[in-house]
Amino acid sequence: MNQEKPNTYTAEFRASAVNLANESDRPITQVAKDLGINVNTLHTWIAKYSCPKENDKTVRTDQHLYEELKRLKKENA
Repeated sequence: MNQEKPNTYTAEFRASAVNLANESDRPITQVAKDLGINVNTLHTWIAKYSCPKENDKTVRTDQHLYEELKRLKKENA
């Protein structure tokens, strides 16, 4: 009754496991048990592969900074 576990998991498996853990109403420990993986492994994947939550602050891009610089130069002139 020895079940061999794969040494490495595919990227698709990791992504689907993270997606399932994030979208499921079940606890992460139960999702990991259902998938046959260690709960710590799943927690690691969630931390690594989950999309970061968007901040309420606006992201300042280079284009935004360029436009602000132009505006300030015009204002100073």
